[in-house]
Amino acid sequence: MSWPDPIPDPQLLKQLGVAPFQQRLPWWGGDLQTLRDTLRPVDLPIDQGQPLEIQVPALKSGAAGSGALLAFLDCPAAPRALVVVLHGLGGSSRREGLRRLGVALFEAGYAVLRLNMRGADPGRHLAGGTYAAQCNSDLLPVLHRARQLCSTLSTAGTSLPLFGAGLSLGGTMLLNACLSTQAERVAAGLDPTRQPLDGLFCASSPLDLAACSASIERPRNRVYQRWLLQRLVRQTLADPFGVSDLDLERMSGAEQPRTIRAFDRTVTAPRWGFADVDAYYREASPLQHLIQSPQQLPPTLLLQALDDPWVPAHSALELREAVSTNQPIQLIFTRKGGHNGFHGRTGCWADALAASWLKTLN
Repeated sequence: MSWPDPIPDPQLLKQLGVAPFQQRLPWWGGDLQTLRDTLRPVDLPIDQGQPLEIQVPALKSGAAGSGALLAFLDCPAAPRALVVVLHGLGGSSRREGLRRLGVALFEAGYAVLRLNMRGADPGRHLAGGTYAAQCNSDLLPVLHRARQLCSTLSTAGTSLPLFGAGLSLGGTMLLNACLSTQAERVAAGLDPTRQPLDGLFCASSPLDLAACSASIERPRNRVYQRWLLQRLVRQTLADPFGVSDLDLERMSGAEQPRTIRAFDRTVTAPRWGFADVDAYYREASPLQHLIQSPQQLPPTLLLQALDDPWVPAHSALELREAVSTNQPIQLIFTRKGGHNGFHGRTGCWADALAASWLKTLN
């Protein structure tokens, strides 16, 4: 299928005060854009975030008990809003890209809550199990706590807006939270008639999990897949609440997962109560839900590079063709940028875009 030119309307970027993205040397091409933060240290200030523990219930499958998720709050003197910032697959609040986005938002006047999902360091000791692309029973209680923070952090007597910013799978999780049912919101203590978020920014976020899994399995991506699997298996086996003999055998024996799909079939899908990996990929992929009911979202901006080696751009292009201009979803495509890269001449272009776009929602 051929697509119209996906490059963003220059008027939109002009409105945001952001120049079009231009990759910079030596980070040339999708792979080097993707790997930049792994190959080159990121200059970041000392982490002074205030730790917060947020209680979450047991998984309905019984695979893990109740516990807590660890978040870090960075708050300026008079925040314009609170932004929940969420990492991707195998990530955490300590990852360079997530911290850099948090710094950019903080410097733009936002309070920032950097969340570690179930199983992610440095909060690994607080909850058993691991997270998934759809983990509303964990994420919605966090958004409930964030709404409470919006009231206590406000200096104007009114509650602050609550925004989300997700990198890679973190954006998928936030999209699924916004698509949650009223029953799920009630169970988490949220107002069922109100959107969990007032605005959402997603960078390089999978909309179709099966397509992403197939993309990662391509021969060109074997190094990426091996790296991701090593992180996921290590995270799974490091569970301080214990690992079943069956899981231990599956993770360390001859049958240990060799692909992301195999890991999701063995670990993610059963832990989160899905019938099988196909059901998990179908039900936790936001694409079809967004096409059918885009009005369920708050104002949302999705950023996708056409040369992303992990997340195929065709899902976001399909979404753009399906939604009308009067819907709350906007999409920006760049020809270059890789997976959660967007390293430009003046720094990370995606971080600047996120801060500028969220300002339009205040």
